[in-house]
Amino acid sequence: MSGGGRVLAGAVTVGAALALAAGGGPAASRGTATPAATPAAAVSPGGIAGDPSRPVPVGGGRDIRLDCRGTGSPTVVLVSGTGGAGDEWTHVVDPATPAAGLKPSTAAVLPTVASFTRVCAYDRPGTTRTDGKPTSSTPVPQPTTARAGVRDLRAVLSAAGEHGPFVLVGASWGAMIAELFARTDFPHVSGLVTVDGASPYLRDTLTPAQWSDWMHKIEAMDRGKGLEVPDYEASVAEIRGAPPMPHPLPAAVLTSDKPWDLAVGDGGSTWPAWLAAQDDLARELHARHITDTGSGHGIAVERPRLVADAVREVVDEARKQ
Repeated sequence: MSGGGRVLAGAVTVGAALALAAGGGPAASRGTATPAATPAAAVSPGGIAGDPSRPVPVGGGRDIRLDCRGTGSPTVVLVSGTGGAGDEWTHVVDPATPAAGLKPSTAAVLPTVASFTRVCAYDRPGTTRTDGKPTSSTPVPQPTTARAGVRDLRAVLSAAGEHGPFVLVGASWGAMIAELFARTDFPHVSGLVTVDGASPYLRDTLTPAQWSDWMHKIEAMDRGKGLEVPDYEASVAEIRGAPPMPHPLPAAVLTSDKPWDLAVGDGGSTWPAWLAAQDDLARELHARHITDTGSGHGIAVERPRLVADAVREVVDEARKQ
């Protein structure tokens, strides 16, 4: 994870995947580990018609690339892991040929969710598209924090005319942005889904040596290229300092069940600490905890139907409230 990075065939790779050590998500399946809204008519609800995303001006001379499809309420907002642009939610890994990397598919999370409600994905600054090219979203100074992520998400949704309530879906590092958004914009949120999500609980479940080593590795990431670098220490403080959600929301927590490791510290595998943090997060959110995922860290690209089904359940619950 830089909480994520890129996970391929259930194994965490290094490199952009120190993103994994920082908090990545579906991007993790890429091989080193995902617009003023596009009218629904421009893309069939479950289809892929080229790339319907486009830059949305968010003020200050900045643009953020956004892809919105489908109709209905609540609107689902997909938040990728470290370094992953929004197009990861339109791609999958073929289990038969995982080394081939990500491929666009109508079975991916975004087009599947678009078949039953409105859904948006976006490119945070410093993220990379699935073709290996940097996003066109305007770069910002790095490192970044969950609060900065919330500000940008709020800005792009507002500028694009997307209105709540929102069901937030956060993968790896994206889960920290999603949780802080839910705490600070609670009246506009009707549900929450985390996909092998990072959380402040990792600060408690990792050993001090593992946490310190992880933070040092993130600090050592090359920021000269403008790539996204999460500031976990600051983000943990931001989330823990934010007001709690007034009451539980419909929620689901999906956890990988194929072991992967941050490879930090000298206290052995980080896998037990990751699972413990997932349990803590599920309890905090009063969420359905889905642990039989048959997946590594990149659940969204390895098991997109499982993720889409969890999102549908939360959407259905939100519609009843």
